Amino acid sequence: MAQTIHHYLIFETAGGFCGVAWSDAGIARFQLPTKSAEATERLLLRRLPEAEPGAPTPDVLETVAAVKRYFQGEETDFSGVELDLDGQDAFLRDIYAAARRVGWGHTTTYGALAKELGAGPEVARDVGQAMAKNPVALIIPCHRVLAAGGKIGGFSAPGGSSSKARMLELEGVNLAPPPPAQQSLGL
Repeated sequence: MAQTIHHYLIFETAGGFCGVAWSDAGIARFQLPTKSAEATERLLLRRLPEAEPGAPTPDVLETVAAVKRYFQGEETDFSGVELDLDGQDAFLRDIYAAARRVGWGHTTTYGALAKELGAGPEVARDVGQAMAKNPVALIIPCHRVLAAGGKIGGFSAPGGSSSKARMLELEGVNLAPPPPAQQSLGL
């Protein structure tokens, strides 16, 4: 069996430097922004060490343009981007497919995704672990999947939970607790 050839590109966005790696089948890895091209390249290659720099295909260029629009705050839909999820088991693919249905400006929870897959709340932790292993963050919008009660939850990308919050704010999602229903009169 021939080994899949992966190429990659590091590019700058309004949010920082991102990286994308692809094969003939589609996007295989996506690296969320860091402050430098070198840091992004290092993180991308940590997960796909055999990748080589390459000339992007028209589909990859379209995805790069969409990522740039996203980090400028423009509503962007990545649901049509072809992915190369080779090596991911069927359960992870199902979780990722469900997460891809969560659109711009919307959120769900780990438990709600588990329920959507026909599983009980005990699978919520597995959903969270799948999001942490997401090879194409943003394109599979793991940042839109929250912990129970709408809490931000973890985020394994550079900047952790604060990066997740910034991405959601870019989409107009307000994570602040609602104001109290009744104000104290201070008596």
